[in-house]
Amino acid sequence: MTAPVHPVANASNRQTLYVALALVLGILVGELLNLSFANTPLLKQLIEIFAVLTDIFLRLVKMIIAPLVFSTLVVGMAKMGDIQTVGRIGTKAILWFFSASLFSLLLGMLLVNTFQPGSSLHMALPAVGTDIGLPQVKPTLASFAAHMFPKSIVEAMANNEILQIVVFAMFFGVACASLGDLARPTVKLLDSLSHIMLKVTSYVMHYAPVAVFSAIASVIAQNGISVLLSYGKFIGQFYFGLVLLCLALGCFACLFIGRRIFSLLRHIREPMLLAFGTASSESAYPKLLQQLERFGCDEKVCGLVLPLGYSFNLDGSMMYMTFAVLFIAQAYGIDMPLMDQLIMLLVLLFTSKGVAGVPRASLIVIAATLSMFHIPEAGLLLLLGIDQILDMGRSATNVFGNSIAATLVSRWEKALR
Repeated sequence: MTAPVHPVANASNRQTLYVALALVLGILVGELLNLSFANTPLLKQLIEIFAVLTDIFLRLVKMIIAPLVFSTLVVGMAKMGDIQTVGRIGTKAILWFFSASLFSLLLGMLLVNTFQPGSSLHMALPAVGTDIGLPQVKPTLASFAAHMFPKSIVEAMANNEILQIVVFAMFFGVACASLGDLARPTVKLLDSLSHIMLKVTSYVMHYAPVAVFSAIASVIAQNGISVLLSYGKFIGQFYFGLVLLCLALGCFACLFIGRRIFSLLRHIREPMLLAFGTASSESAYPKLLQQLERFGCDEKVCGLVLPLGYSFNLDGSMMYMTFAVLFIAQAYGIDMPLMDQLIMLLVLLFTSKGVAGVPRASLIVIAATLSMFHIPEAGLLLLLGIDQILDMGRSATNVFGNSIAATLVSRWEKALR
C-alpha cells in the first residue's frame, strides 16, 4: 500500500513546479520580446510593467522580514533560557560563517587563476576613470558599526536592516529570558506573531511564480540571449565555480547529516529557485525559515543563525568578489602576485561584512578593492550588463550556504530532529 503524500509536502512540490515553469516561460517570452521589439518604446513599456510586478513581490517579502526576524529571534532566545546557550550557538555560527567565506574566496581565486577569463576577453575596455555610477560608500569600521548597531529599532525595521534588528532582538531576547515568568506574556505574544507572519508568508508565496516570470522575462527582453554568448565563457566559469562550491559545502554537511542532505535539498529547492528567479536571497528568507523548520532544524537555532547568515554568510557573493576583481585585473593586463591576491582575500573577508544593508553591496566592495590595488574601477562596467544574470546564481548559492549553516549548527547543538 502506497503511503499518502503529506498535504504540506504536496503543496510545496506544486509551488516548486510553478516557480520552475515560470522561470522557463520567462526566458522564452523574454527572448521572443527581444527578437520582436528590440529597441522600441513598446519593449520599454513592457519591461517597466515586468519591473513593477517583480517589485510588488519584493515589497511584500520585505513587509514580512522585519517582524518575522524579530519575533522568531526573541522567542528562540527566550526559550534557550540563558545567555551562555546564545553565546555558544552564535560562536559556532560565526566560526562557520568565516570558514565558509574564506573557502569561497579561495575557491574563486583558484578557479579564476586557472581559467583566466579576463585574458581572453575580446571586447573594448572602458576608459580608465569612467564613472561607474555606484554610490561612493567605502567599507570602513565606522560604516560596519553604523549598519550593525541601531539608533532606533523603528528606523531599523523601516529600512529592513536585518543586522540591526538582530542586535536589538538579541538584547530583547536575553532580557526576556532573564525575567522569566514576568516576560512570559510578551514571549507568548511574539510566538503567536511569528506563526502569523509565517502564515502571511504562505499567502505571499502564491504570487512568487508571477514575480519570477516577470524578473526573468525583463532581463532576457532587455539584454537578449545574445548577452550570454558575448560573456558565455565568463558566465559559464562562474556558474561552474558556484556548482563546485555547493558540492563542497554539501559534501562537508554529509559528514554530519549523511543522506539527509538529499531531504534538505528537497526542502530548500523552492527558496533557491525563488532566489535565483528574483536575483534576491532576501526574497527567499521567509520561505527558507519555514522549510528548514519542516526539515527538522531547531527553530531556536534557525531564528538566530539565518538572520546572522544574511549579513555574514553570503558564500555566492564572496566567490563573485574574487572572480570580479581578478577578472578585471586580467582584462587590463595587470598581474597580481600571489601575495597581493592573498592580501586581497583577507581584505574582502572583512570589508564585505562592513556594508551590510547597502544596496548593491557586492559591487561597492569590489569597487573599493579595485581602487585599493590600483586596478581601474571602470572595469566594473564590463560586468554591470550581466550583473543580474550573475546575481541570480550567487543569490541561490547564498540561500544554499545559509541552509547548510543552520543545519550544521542544529546538528552540533544536538537539536536536529
